[in-house]
Amino acid sequence: MNILDTLSNLAMSSGIANIQWQQAVMILVACVLLYLAIKKEFEPLLLLPIAFGMLLANLPLSGVMEEGGVLKYIYTGVKTSIFPCLIFLAIGAMTDFGPLLANPASLLLGAAAQMGVYVAFLLAILLGFTPQEAASIGIIGGADGPTAIYVATKLADHLLAPISVAAYSYMALIPLIQPPIMKALTTEKERKIEMKELRTVTQKEKILFPIAVTIVCSLLVPSTTPLIGMLMLGNLFKESGVTGRLSDTAQNAMCNIVTIMLGVCVGATANGVVFLSPDTLKIIALGLTAFAFATVGGIMFGKLMCKLTGGKVNPLIGAAGVSAVPMAARVAQVEGQKYNKRNYLLMHAMGPNVAGVIGSAVAAGFLLSMFGA
Repeated sequence: MNILDTLSNLAMSSGIANIQWQQAVMILVACVLLYLAIKKEFEPLLLLPIAFGMLLANLPLSGVMEEGGVLKYIYTGVKTSIFPCLIFLAIGAMTDFGPLLANPASLLLGAAAQMGVYVAFLLAILLGFTPQEAASIGIIGGADGPTAIYVATKLADHLLAPISVAAYSYMALIPLIQPPIMKALTTEKERKIEMKELRTVTQKEKILFPIAVTIVCSLLVPSTTPLIGMLMLGNLFKESGVTGRLSDTAQNAMCNIVTIMLGVCVGATANGVVFLSPDTLKIIALGLTAFAFATVGGIMFGKLMCKLTGGKVNPLIGAAGVSAVPMAARVAQVEGQKYNKRNYLLMHAMGPNVAGVIGSAVAAGFLLSMFGA
């Protein structure tokens, strides 16, 4: 074999010679997401591993998601729902349900924000998806990546890639998606409303809450037990006062490890050759619609509460009814301070925000009960 044949074979076996246009498009998308994560700091802990996983999967001949590939093995944790449940354990350990207990009415805002789930479900049915597929797509509206993965693996695992990418990408892009909707649906007077300080919640209340929620939700909707149970176990680690080491591990080491593996694997499912299809584009559009209607549902119910309380509730906190903790609550805080520097909505927004976590898990359990095998 002469040198020219060797060079020719080397060139033909390179990634440059084997790249397809779909992969090129997804590499460009991955670079844009990396830019948003690093330069704009749009939830970089989440968006950066997703974007890099997307980049790895679309590099020709990389083999990272093929049999024997390193990410293919790690992806088992996604397919089996181990990672989503562990993420819920970590979220529970990091979550303070105090704002929700101090203002139980905020639970209604979290419930109202689930409107996005059912709007997307109905639209998906109209677009020709099966009820199982529509349920998996609709849960994107809960703004909860682990829940979306959990439902998709049970009802429509062939759509897991676009559903998980849409759910996590939109979660990271909440600072872009929600503010225009918040501004469009509220008046300047409403956005300036200052809310009074919340009452102090006792440790006894915080300990009893996760136990009670686990029992009630599991009895009413048994299929939600894995998610609700892990969420509340993590919270009990935090609030019991006797498992500091377990709480610290769940909040930090375990959460960071699982976030890396889950994020990279979710991104790696977006191989352009199979990802760029009409159904995927429909799912991406439905996911955005679900997020939008979830925000609308929370804000509109917030406006109703504002009216019923004589102007004591700032409707902006309703947007935090989606379960992206604490991203949505921070967006409500930022938007409120744009119009009133004395407006401190973060803790008030955390009430519906953590209620949204419970609400999305219950919605997932309901859909699994209705459409599961």
